[in-house]
Amino acid sequence: MLLYLVRRVLYAIPIALAVGLVCFMLVQIAPGDPINAIVPADAPQEVVEQVRRDYGLDKPLPVQFGLWMMRVVQGDLGRSLATGRPVTADLVSAVGNTLTLALVAAAIGFVMGTFLGTVAAVFRGSLLDKAAVGFAAAGVSIPHYWLGMVLVVLFSVTLNWLPAMGAGPGGSGSWAWDWEHAKFLILPAATLSVIPMGIVTRTVRGVVMELLNQDFVTTLRGKGLRRGGIALHVVKNAAPSVLAVMGLQLGYLMGGSILVETVFSWPGTGFLLNSAIFQRDLPVLQGTILVLAIFFVVLNLAVDLIQTALDPRIRRA
Repeated sequence: MLLYLVRRVLYAIPIALAVGLVCFMLVQIAPGDPINAIVPADAPQEVVEQVRRDYGLDKPLPVQFGLWMMRVVQGDLGRSLATGRPVTADLVSAVGNTLTLALVAAAIGFVMGTFLGTVAAVFRGSLLDKAAVGFAAAGVSIPHYWLGMVLVVLFSVTLNWLPAMGAGPGGSGSWAWDWEHAKFLILPAATLSVIPMGIVTRTVRGVVMELLNQDFVTTLRGKGLRRGGIALHVVKNAAPSVLAVMGLQLGYLMGGSILVETVFSWPGTGFLLNSAIFQRDLPVLQGTILVLAIFFVVLNLAVDLIQTALDPRIRRA
C-alpha cells in the first residue's frame, strides 16, 4: 500500500506542473490588457510602461511563467492588480467559503442520490423507480443559475423565509456555524446539490442493479443471508465505482460554482473568479484557477487511495 501511495503521489506531481502551465497560458491568451485595470485610460505611455515593468509584464512569457512558478512554490501568488491585496489572503477566505458550500451541497446530493438510486434499483420497473429516474433527469437538466433565481423569487421574495444574498448578516463575508449564518447557506447549497444528486442517483441505480443480478447475490440468498447482510455486500462492491463519481462531483462543485455564487453573491472562489474576469485581474485569475485545479488533483488522488483500500484488486492491477 505504501509503494502504491508513493507511486500515485509521484504521478500527481507532473500533473500539477502541467496544470500550472495550462492555467498560466489560458489567462495570458485571453483578450484585453491587464494594465487597463490599474492605470486610467488617459495615462501617459511612459507611466503605462513603468507599471508594466513593475509587475513584470514586460518580460517574455517563459520568463514570466518561471518567475510565477517560483513564487507559487514559496506560497506567494502575487498581488491583485485591482485592489493591491495579496492574492493568497483573498483566496484563503474565498476557498473556505466555497469549501463550506461545496461540502454541504455534496452531503445533500450524495445522501439523496444514494438513497434514490438504491430505491430505484431495488424496485426497478415500479413507480418509485420511474419517479427517481425522472427526478434525476430533471436535476441534471435544470441549469444552476435558473434554479437559483427561481428559489430566490419563491423563498426570499415571495415567502420571505430565507435571505437571498451574502454569507452572513449585514453582508458579512466570514462564515460561522450558527443559525444566523446557516440561513444564508440553505438556498445556494440546495441549488448546487441538484446536479450531483441526479448524477449519483443514476450511477447508484445502474451499479446496484448490475450487482443484484450477479451470481454472488443469488448465492448469498441461497445460503439464507438476510437482506441486511446482502445489502452490506452490495454496498461494498458498489462503493469503488460510486466513490469515483462522487469524487469528481465534489471537484466540480468546488470549481463549477461560479454561476451559483454569483446569483447568491456568495463570497467564494466562483464569485472571486467572476470579479477577476471582468477586471482582467491576472494574478487573481491565475491563483484561483491554480488552487482549484490542484484541489481537483489532490481529490482524485484521495479517491484513488480510498478505492484501493476498499478494493485491493485495483492495487494489484
